Amino acid sequence: MATKPTFSGADGAGRPLDLNGVQVHPGRIAPDEQAALVADLRAVAAAAPFFTPTTPRGKPMSVRMTSAGRCGWVSDRAGYRYDPRHPSGVDWPPIPARLLALWRDLLPASRDPDCCLVNFYTEGARMGLHQDRDEADLTQPVLSVSLGDDALFRVGGTTRGGPTRSVWLRSGDVVVLAGPGRMAYHGIDRIRFGTSALLPKGGRINLTLRIVT
Repeated sequence: MATKPTFSGADGAGRPLDLNGVQVHPGRIAPDEQAALVADLRAVAAAAPFFTPTTPRGKPMSVRMTSAGRCGWVSDRAGYRYDPRHPSGVDWPPIPARLLALWRDLLPASRDPDCCLVNFYTEGARMGLHQDRDEADLTQPVLSVSLGDDALFRVGGTTRGGPTRSVWLRSGDVVVLAGPGRMAYHGIDRIRFGTSALLPKGGRINLTLRIVT
């Protein structure tokens, strides 16, 4: 049976935490930069509105999504995939410059990402354990940013069914999946709704920057 010891999200000094090869950087983004990022994302959503994806079986997901960059992630009865256009047919807007700067700072050896997936979690939303494996080169890193309410992030190994470790992600935390942690199973078990004042109506925004091609 999987075990789920829970860590605080910081070790008291803001140093990165290692969860099965996945690196968690507590408080990496300062509060004023978080607010600026939210403004950037409002512009993204104005150009490419949030939508509710469905699984290939037609079940609606509990998160709403949009994307920025040369392609975006979509899911419907045709399957999971990256697409050069929003479901409405419009092009995705560019990835905000602040996010590209963060990527270049933490992953200086990598080329710029093709996609920024934007997930919005309301109260009760979750994301089951999964691997990020729709990209062409699975050796390339994935960078994840948390904004808004706390979320319980769970990380396993590279196969299903093994032990897992969990951490509460807070607004401004950054996660990097690279090297041995790139193919780790991971997910969000629950949101602690109302724990952040960043978003006026509550909820959590998760951004994942990826090299798709």
